[in-house]
Amino acid sequence: MKLQRVKALVKKEVKKTFREPAVLFMIFLFPIVFVSTFAVSFGGEKQPVYYVGVVNMDQTNSTNLVQKFLSALSDTKILKINIYTNNQTAKEDLVQGKIQALIIIPSKFSKSIASYNELPEDSSRWLNTTILLYLDKSSVIATQAIPPIIQQVLTAFLGQSQQTVPSPINLQIATLIEVKQFSAFEYMAPGMFTFASIFIIVIVAQSFTQDRENGMLKRIRVTPITSTEFMTSQVLSYTLIAFIQAIIIFTIMYFMGFKPNAPFTAYVSSFILILIFSLSNVGFGLITATIAKTANAATGIAFIFVLPQLFLGTFVGTSLSSIAQLIAKFVPSYYVTDALTSLFLRGASITSPAILLDFTVVTISCIAVLVAGIVLYKKYLRT
Repeated sequence: MKLQRVKALVKKEVKKTFREPAVLFMIFLFPIVFVSTFAVSFGGEKQPVYYVGVVNMDQTNSTNLVQKFLSALSDTKILKINIYTNNQTAKEDLVQGKIQALIIIPSKFSKSIASYNELPEDSSRWLNTTILLYLDKSSVIATQAIPPIIQQVLTAFLGQSQQTVPSPINLQIATLIEVKQFSAFEYMAPGMFTFASIFIIVIVAQSFTQDRENGMLKRIRVTPITSTEFMTSQVLSYTLIAFIQAIIIFTIMYFMGFKPNAPFTAYVSSFILILIFSLSNVGFGLITATIAKTANAATGIAFIFVLPQLFLGTFVGTSLSSIAQLIAKFVPSYYVTDALTSLFLRGASITSPAILLDFTVVTISCIAVLVAGIVLYKKYLRT
């Protein structure tokens, strides 16, 4: 073995690597995006934060007890308390996913505590009452984590050492009594629609890059077909693919047990939203094809757009760190999953403010990304 030849081959390979922008993206940018997205999504604070709405029905002169109880809830650092003046507004925010739980403080709350403090050993003299707790039925974390926290705070607030002893105030989980409890699969189902649509980015990037490699685009350019006609046909083709993909995914999930009790308009709206989102992913694919020079490089570069949407947008929930939840609002997939979750699991109306906001954001981002992708790719072809 001659070291001179080895040195020459190494030098040649290094030059080749650093002269190929796509490879540089794969070597440096891809690991940065992957690690950063993962760290932001699941790092941050050690404990999650849940937003809890409170409607106080206790209008007696002893409302100081209510304030102390709410302060005790806030002191956990896990629950963020939002005060509402009426049930209707609070329940609308719960349906739209703005809060994860709703506590209804009964009108006899203060009197019940007073009766307990006067005769803590004589339960027959207590004035019993019930705190109603409504939970976001689309969140498996909310239904499992929030009730024990509130129960522990209530027990400590009454000065009791354990939750099993008799109490003048009972915590009743209204949502779980009135509505069936979803399985883990059903909780994840809305994110699966978004998850599958994201990979259109890879398909588009590979397809356009391969056509450029095998000379197909050159042959098309010598025909009477205009670039506008060509790009329009491609967008329509991938829209059709996205529609078929959505039907297949929903059919599979339906037979696997995902059968949400939602009106027909919710299904129609969901398919429209997925198609709009798929168009934005076509735009990301075109941007990728503009950068990549080979199909293999296109696959890797596509994940720069795929990973953030997968981590931050496909399974929206409070399990993400607060930083991740903030960054996720700049990712189109976040709004798609949020809308599907509200429609299928929370039972929100298609005209609710949260759904309309999700549709607006996804539509605007779709237009911006798709136009950018078409303009960049057409400009690249002319060079």
